[in-house]
Amino acid sequence: MLLRTAPFRGFDAFDQFFNTAGVRAGGTAPLDAYRDGDTFFVEIDLPGVDPASIDATVDGNVLTVKAERKRAEREGVRRIVTERATGAVTRRLILGDALDTDRLAASYDAGVLTLSIPVAEKARPRKIEIGTTQRELANA
Repeated sequence: MLLRTAPFRGFDAFDQFFNTAGVRAGGTAPLDAYRDGDTFFVEIDLPGVDPASIDATVDGNVLTVKAERKRAEREGVRRIVTERATGAVTRRLILGDALDTDRLAASYDAGVLTLSIPVAEKARPRKIEIGTTQRELANA
């Protein structure tokens, strides 16, 4: 039996993305996942997040991304409107066996975390050479 597997076996929703005081924030963090050649990419919007607060780890085939957006507090400042959500966010992705998690790379630019995960060598298409048997050679 042939099975077709996806590189990402499942996506969990963000756990109360930028949740403040137990109330769900107004926005969500969009995510794009796509394949370009022999690499899969995941792009997660994390606007206003300090890159130093982003923690990405892989445990087996589970990729976990944690980040936090904080509000700069200054003494003597009285806030009139506070709509921009702050807080911690966690995202877990279950990666397929066809991905090489040892070579996963991450970058953060303009509020977008980009993860690149190469397809494992064993999962890449390869050409199978067709040989001939001795019987075919004798009849030729």
